[in-house]
Amino acid sequence: MPLHQPSRRAVLTAAIALPASVVGASLLTAPAVAAAGPDGTGVVHGWQPLALRPGVMAFDGDVSQARVVKIAGTDFLQLRGAIRCDFAGDAPLGSLPAGLVVREPTRGVCPRNNHNGLNVCRVEADAQGRVVVLGATPTDKITWVRLDGFSSVLS
Repeated sequence: MPLHQPSRRAVLTAAIALPASVVGASLLTAPAVAAAGPDGTGVVHGWQPLALRPGVMAFDGDVSQARVVKIAGTDFLQLRGAIRCDFAGDAPLGSLPAGLVVREPTRGVCPRNNHNGLNVCRVEADAQGRVVVLGATPTDKITWVRLDGFSSVLS
């Protein structure tokens, strides 16, 4: 009889439910690469700034960053910060920090300016390290994106 493997959604739900005291301060503040602990949890790649493309700016000095954490043996790309932009179509936001590798495209949704009832956009990171914002149109421009809620499973 095969062992039951939890879905990635179940792993993420359990990880979000963990209080900071259980996860440990090192997961929340570690700036450097750290090996996963015996429970399969740890920082794989600490917070590093995204390289924003010209025309994309930090929102009120909020530096956009990326990191990779391992939770229950599964790697997650996490983003934080906010940007100002003027996207009228799918557009590159910038690139991941050097050394942070994404083998396959990974995506999530992030809050954006509300227009005609649309208040989220898709953000995607690819194997070349590009971070792209998807969902803007000429009649529904994206003028800012908050990356803080982005957490996506890496394969």
